[in-house]
Amino acid sequence: MSEIPKFSSENIRGWLERETSSIFVPIHGKAEKALTETRKAFENLSDSSKMLLDDSAKEVVKRNMKSYNRAKALNKLARLFLDRLGKIKPPDQVSYENLRKYSQETQQAMVVTEIDLRNWFPRISPFFILDRRKFQVTFERTKEPVRELSNFVSKEYVKTKTLEETFQLITRLQSHEQQLRSLKEQKMRVEGEKAVIEKEIAETKQKMTELKSKGTMNQLAQAETEIEALSSELKQNLKHLQKPFIKLQSLSLHGEGSGLTPEEFAKLGQYLEDPFEAFSIEVNNYPILKQILQKLGNAMSQDKLNLKPEKQRKAELAIGNVLNKNSLMALHQKCAETALRRKQLLSSPELEETKRELAKLQTRVEDLERKRGILESEAHSIDGNRNETAERIRTSKATIEKNVFDFMDRRISLQ
Repeated sequence: MSEIPKFSSENIRGWLERETSSIFVPIHGKAEKALTETRKAFENLSDSSKMLLDDSAKEVVKRNMKSYNRAKALNKLARLFLDRLGKIKPPDQVSYENLRKYSQETQQAMVVTEIDLRNWFPRISPFFILDRRKFQVTFERTKEPVRELSNFVSKEYVKTKTLEETFQLITRLQSHEQQLRSLKEQKMRVEGEKAVIEKEIAETKQKMTELKSKGTMNQLAQAETEIEALSSELKQNLKHLQKPFIKLQSLSLHGEGSGLTPEEFAKLGQYLEDPFEAFSIEVNNYPILKQILQKLGNAMSQDKLNLKPEKQRKAELAIGNVLNKNSLMALHQKCAETALRRKQLLSSPELEETKRELAKLQTRVEDLERKRGILESEAHSIDGNRNETAERIRTSKATIEKNVFDFMDRRISLQ
């Protein structure tokens, strides 16, 4: 078995032209000749139509009562012929498809024109007899090249249709391959720009991390961490008072003798909403909390809160620890000190400057990320176009290989 020859898109055309020149060149020459003869015939027919138009127009101007109506009819018919013929444009390039379409248009024009002649020339008789004869002779002469063109296209040129389409496919294949190379270059450019942006994003975020880990910003972060831990510890100490606090608040809202002053009632709401904030801003020995606890204990002893025995027992134990054992003394000091330190840090000029710098860096990161998003969208679009173009290349190569086999009974491979 002989080895299948391999070709690239650059050298397949030359090989195919050499192998098929003995068939294709003569056929293509005949096609150009048939087109030229048909075009000339239609030009002559247009000139004859112009003759009818001019001569009939002269007669119309004379307003001879015997010929006037027939002159007007011939003038209208001649104008119709010219408009019809003017719409038929011979192709700039000779190809099977172009010539087939042109052949169909010329045949159709001839058929319709012949019907017009049969219908109207007898009505114009006996006037313009010489003009009509000249036109009729030109029209009959035009039939021959139109018929020859039709026969050539349907019987001879159609045999090379596949070959001609193959040459057109080769041209498109080369264009697709150039497009694929261009898309590859575009993808490399986009990836390069994206890499630069991602590097700047990483560097900017690193600067932000360093700012947050230094000076006042770092101290503030530490204070926030301590506050979180202290808040958790405070909630643990007050967890058995949560339900009683809610009951006491409800009792006060309904005016059923909670004994709370407006200040104590407001503070109770703070303890329910943000225990750390409420606790840390109390003065030494947290007197308002103690007053609330004393009144809570009184309400429980009077059975005003309707607590379950176990919940009431745990709440009474927690109240005793706070009022009698000062169990929250050390925690309150830590909370107050940490809250004060956070407040001082938040109002420091250094922190304000750091925040401004962080805001600028964050804005820069967001701008870079938007640009990266645009590049990623562009890269996605390029990938889609590359896949589509690669598929067109694959399909074109397969079709060219099949066409060569069908036309020449020879197998080739396009690489």
